[in-house]
Amino acid sequence: MNELLVDGLSAMLIGMGTVLSFLCLMIVSMFIMSKVVRKLNEIFPEAVPVTAGAKKAVAKSDDSEIAAAIVAALFKK
Repeated sequence: MNELLVDGLSAMLIGMGTVLSFLCLMIVSMFIMSKVVRKLNEIFPEAVPVTAGAKKAVAKSDDSEIAAAIVAALFKK
C-alpha cells in the first residue's frame, strides 16, 4: 500500500510540474511576443483610412432627441 501511494504522489508531482513548467513557458513566450509585436508596430505602423467628407460627431448637452425617441417607443402601438 505504501509503494502504491508513493507511485501516485510521484506521478502527481511529475504531472503538476509538467503543467506548471508549460504555463510558465507560455507566459514568458507571450510576454516576448508582446514586445516583438509592439516593436513591429513601431516599425510598420498601420495606415489609418481617411474617408472623404466624414463628419465629426458633435456632443450635445441637450438630450431632447433621445427623450423623444424614448417617448415614441413607449407610446408605439
